[in-house]
Amino acid sequence: MKPELEIRPLSDAPDTRAQLAAMLVETVAGGGSVGFMHPLTPGDAAAFWDGALAAALRGERIILGGWDGPHLIGTVTLILNTPPNQPHRAEIAKMMTRPQWRGQGVASALLRGAEVLAVQNGRTMLVLDTASDEGAAGLYERAGYTFAGELPDYALKPHGGLTGTRLYWKRVGTG
Repeated sequence: MKPELEIRPLSDAPDTRAQLAAMLVETVAGGGSVGFMHPLTPGDAAAFWDGALAAALRGERIILGGWDGPHLIGTVTLILNTPPNQPHRAEIAKMMTRPQWRGQGVASALLRGAEVLAVQNGRTMLVLDTASDEGAAGLYERAGYTFAGELPDYALKPHGGLTGTRLYWKRVGTG
């Protein structure tokens, strides 16, 4: 069943933090390359989101959530905290969709929402990377991101073994 999708910035509410932590644990357990190793404890996942939500409160990032009623079914982060010589740039990170909602447009809607917020925050260049093995390259290419290259053996997969990363960029707004 297609979700009744609502995309909005996430707040630091206890239920939101709990759903984010559960999604991160589930993503890593399923092999998602989002910077963590399996097994990821719920406490470590919660600590990550505590720090990320604190950074959002400081204006360093925007964490978007995709909601189906009370259920958080996807998330993406727009990192705005860049060096002084890169005020025009932002990074797309931590794209995750709960497995039962994949293939239903959740990630595409989150990505479009992040792009709109990037423009609203004066950003004209978006960058991202995704794992070479089982990453979301197809999603980003369909959304108009340009493949810039691949770095071999960039990171460990959540269950072990090395994977490369594919780098992408996209101009947004009128920069």
